[in-house]
Amino acid sequence: MLEIRVLSYFLAVAREQNITRAAEFLHITQPALSRQMMDLEQQLGKLLFIRGRKKITLTEDGEYLRKCAQEIVELSEKAESNFLDHTTPISGDIYLACGESQAMEYIAAICRNIQLEHPNVHFRFHSGDADTIFERLEKGLADVGMLHDPIRYEKFDYVKLPTTGDRLGILMPKDSHFANSEYITSEIFSDLPIILPDQAFYGNPNPEWIGGNRSNLNIVATYNLLYNATFLVEQGVGFVVCLEGLADTSGNRNLIFRPLYPELRADMYMVTKKYKTFSSSVKMFIKKVITL
Repeated sequence: MLEIRVLSYFLAVAREQNITRAAEFLHITQPALSRQMMDLEQQLGKLLFIRGRKKITLTEDGEYLRKCAQEIVELSEKAESNFLDHTTPISGDIYLACGESQAMEYIAAICRNIQLEHPNVHFRFHSGDADTIFERLEKGLADVGMLHDPIRYEKFDYVKLPTTGDRLGILMPKDSHFANSEYITSEIFSDLPIILPDQAFYGNPNPEWIGGNRSNLNIVATYNLLYNATFLVEQGVGFVVCLEGLADTSGNRNLIFRPLYPELRADMYMVTKKYKTFSSSVKMFIKKVITL
């Protein structure tokens, strides 16, 4: 049986790519750490490392173990934190997996209220796209997910947040001809080189906001999180379909947002796994989201 301690050692070596640096980080000797890693390889019957003169890299089996080890160690830490004996009645960590949205201001306000009332409650945020959020919920790596208009799976519960929803539009260079338009209509949209979010590209093939026919669009790229896609906009690769307020258009960057017309908004939902047993801190958080 794999030990949590040994998996933590393995993750340190994988991260540092050097036995000496990993040993220093773990506060153990280099020979002891080397022996632990060799014993781990022997236990699994697999070569996990390619040992170079100055750098250690993972084999294919090592990469697989790293993914599994990260999930196992994180689950162990999550369980331990929820059983710690604090002096306050409610304590422990709340694990949230969240999409990018202005609705996170609402969630942040709830976190602040909880923190003031229960200082021994802590929050662990993980940002990602819809697939990442559902995966973390499914594996128990997140207690609560926050995402836009999600695909409805039977094993999850969904609660719409009491917010106005995020306005959908186009991110473009400030010097674009279309930047002078107050809105982007479907007629303009169909002629643009478009950069779509992955969720839209791999989801509904004919979503409402593109006039019900994606096949006529010039889709030049896709993205899962917005930041990197903003550089494609500035370089003239295409126009990004995104939600308002997620990209900084007020600074020196050559970016401007224009909403779609007719206006479309994406609602934000809290998603939890059905029949899951929650800690007292997570129960409190869910109740506040629903009732605040």
